[in-house]
Amino acid sequence: MKAVGLIQFGGPEVLQVLDLPVPEAGPGEIRVRVRAATVNPVDVLVRRGIAFVSDAEPPYVPGMDAAGVVEQIGEGTDTDLQVGDQVMAVLVVSGTHGAYAEQVVVPAESVVRAPAGLTSIEASTLPMNGLTARMALDLLELPAGATIAVTGAAGAVGGYAVQLAKADGLRVIADAAPQDEPLVKELGADVVLPRGAEFPELVRQEIPEGVDGLVDTAGISGTAVRAVRDGGRVASSVGGVQVPEERGIETRNTFVPQYAREHAKLDRLRQLTEEGRLTPRVARTLAAEQAVEAHRLLEAGGLRGRVVLTF
Repeated sequence: MKAVGLIQFGGPEVLQVLDLPVPEAGPGEIRVRVRAATVNPVDVLVRRGIAFVSDAEPPYVPGMDAAGVVEQIGEGTDTDLQVGDQVMAVLVVSGTHGAYAEQVVVPAESVVRAPAGLTSIEASTLPMNGLTARMALDLLELPAGATIAVTGAAGAVGGYAVQLAKADGLRVIADAAPQDEPLVKELGADVVLPRGAEFPELVRQEIPEGVDGLVDTAGISGTAVRAVRDGGRVASSVGGVQVPEERGIETRNTFVPQYAREHAKLDRLRQLTEEGRLTPRVARTLAAEQAVEAHRLLEAGGLRGRVVLTF
C-alpha cells in the first residue's frame, strides 16, 4: 500500500512516499481504506522525532486523523459497522501505524460513522482535533452556566472548543485577530476580544472576578491565566507551557491518546456535526504525494482550518 512517512527526522523535505505491507485487522479491530488524512501540528513533532517516537525501526508514518471506508472487520469484533460504511477514526501513532496511509487498522472503539453529508476530507478533521477540544473541556469540569475563555479560537482545536463549550451550556469569551472576529462570532462565542497581550485584562473588564476556566490552544497559558478567577482551572492543548502556580488555579494538559478509545465521545462529535453544532473547516486539500508542501503550509502558519491529504 502507499503511505507517506520518513526514514530520518528533519524538515518537511524528509517526507516521502513509501510502499508498505497492507495491515490485517485482527480481533477487535477494523481496517479502514483511508480517503483523507488531516495534517496536524503533532505530525510535525513526529516528523522531527519529538513526539510518539517508538523503539521501532524506521520508517515512521505520521497522522492521527483519518476518514474513509470500512474495508475489513476482524473476527469477533463487536461493532455495528459494516464493510463499505463511511467512517472516521483517531489513531495513536507508532512506527508505521499512522493515518498517512492508504489502509490503517484501528481498534473498533477508535472508529465511528462519518457525519452524514460530509465528505471524507471534511470528516477527517474531526477525530483528533475534536477529541482534543472535548478533553480540554472535560478537564475543566465546569457546570452549565459557567464562563470560560478560549485562546486560539480561530484555529481548528480552538474553534471546536468554542462550539463544544456552547453545546455544554457554557458562556464563552474568545480571542481573535481583527480578520477572524466574524468567524469566531459565527462559531458561537458570546464575547470576542482582540488577541494579544492585553487579552487577560480585557477579559477582566468583562468579568472582573475572572472566568471559571481557560482552554488554551495558542500556547499562552503563562500570561492568559491572569483572566482566570482564584481557584479556577486551565486546560492547555500545547505542551511545554509554564503556568505560574498561583491563586489556587489548577493547570491540566490534554493528551488525546487517552481518549483514542472513547467511542461514545467520538460518536458524539458525529452527532453534533450532523446537528450543525460543529463545523469542520478545511484550509487546503492536497494529494498524498504533496505532503511536503502540506507540512510547509502548516508550519508557515495563518491557516484557518486544516490541510488534508487525500489517498
